[in-house]
Amino acid sequence: MENTKKGIVVRVVALIAAVTAVVCVSILTFGLTDYKKNANGNGLTATGSASCDFESDLIVWRGSFSAYGLTTQEAYSVIKNDAEVIRKYLLESGVTEEEMVFSSVDISQRTRTEYDENGNYVCDYPDGYDLYQSLCVASNDIDKVEKISRDITKLIESGVQFSSYSPEYYCTKLDEVKLDLIQKATDNAKQRIDIMAAGSGCTTGQLLSANLGVFQITAKNSGAGEYSYDGAFDTSSRYKTAMITVRLNYAVE
Repeated sequence: MENTKKGIVVRVVALIAAVTAVVCVSILTFGLTDYKKNANGNGLTATGSASCDFESDLIVWRGSFSAYGLTTQEAYSVIKNDAEVIRKYLLESGVTEEEMVFSSVDISQRTRTEYDENGNYVCDYPDGYDLYQSLCVASNDIDKVEKISRDITKLIESGVQFSSYSPEYYCTKLDEVKLDLIQKATDNAKQRIDIMAAGSGCTTGQLLSANLGVFQITAKNSGAGEYSYDGAFDTSSRYKTAMITVRLNYAVE
C-alpha cells in the first residue's frame, strides 16, 4: 500500500514537471516571436522630413522719436507736434490710420551734476526733460512699408528726431503651413520604413511611437547653420523656408 502511494506521488510530480515545461516553452516561444516581430525589441525607426519656401504676408515696422524741453509741458508740446508730422507723412505715403499705432509717451528727467573747485561732488540739478514715443506700422502691403522704412529723409529734414528699425516679416497662415509639413514629413518617414521593411523581407506592424521635431523657420537659402536646438523663427526676411522632422517607430512581422 505504501509503495502504491509513493508511485502515485511520483507520477503527479512528473506530470506537474511536464506541464511546467510545456508552459515555459510556450512562453519562451511567444516571447521570441514577439521579439522577432519587433526587430530585436526596437522595430524599424526612420526620420522623415519636409520643407517648403513661402513668402511673408505681413510686415511690421517700428520706429521711435524723442523730444527735449526745459519743462514737461515744453517737451510734450514738441513731441506732440513731431507725432503729428509723422502721422501726416505716413498718411501721404499710403499708410492708413488702422495700420499705425503710437505708443504712450515715456518721460525721463535730465540732471546736471555740480562740483566744487576741488572736483568734489556738490549736488545734482534738474536740467530739463526727455520724452520718448514709439510707432508701430503693421500692414499686408509689404512693398509699401518697405519703401517707407528705407526712406525717412523727409522726417529727418523736418527736424524730427526719428529712429527707424529693421522691418519684421510674419506669415498669418503659418499654422496651415505647419500642418501641411507635418503631414508630408510623416508620409516621408513611413515611406522610408516601408522601403527598409521590404529590403529586409518583413512587413510593418503597428505603430510603436511617433515624435515630432521642432520647426525651423529660417531665411530662404540661409542653410542649415541657422537651425537651433529649440527651433528657429526668423522675422528678418520676407522670403522664408520652413522645415520639420517626424520620427516614427514601427513593429515588424
